[in-house]
Amino acid sequence: MDKIKLFDKKNLKDMPELKAGMKARVWQKIKEADKERLQAFEGLIIAVKHGRGKTGTFTVRKISSGVGVEKVFPLYAPTIEKIEILSQAKVRRAKLYYLRGRIGKRAKMKHVELAEAIAPVEMIAPVVEPVEEIVE
Repeated sequence: MDKIKLFDKKNLKDMPELKAGMKARVWQKIKEADKERLQAFEGLIIAVKHGRGKTGTFTVRKISSGVGVEKVFPLYAPTIEKIEILSQAKVRRAKLYYLRGRIGKRAKMKHVELAEAIAPVEMIAPVVEPVEEIVE
């Protein structure tokens, strides 16, 4: 196996499945002088780019004091402590950049149950029981 792939396999941590339309809380380590603390950035994921590999990124948008704030996070940044998925909205696009121009109710999206949105759908084959032969 290639040394780079082996390194990636050992060092990349588990990340939740991120999709556009999810409301997430990203906990990031902030270093100030000699102290280190955790700071949460909570908002809507509007884009996931560059795949799921070490170069992947996702963009989170929130409204703070009436001003839209976007932050791009690398998926496997060492400063990201954890990512919490809060809810999932029903979206039909992979990139939600159109929300930048919307305010208030126009920016509102329809939410779905989190379990339905994240749980994989499995196709289960019907169980067919053998029919007993009738002996006359």
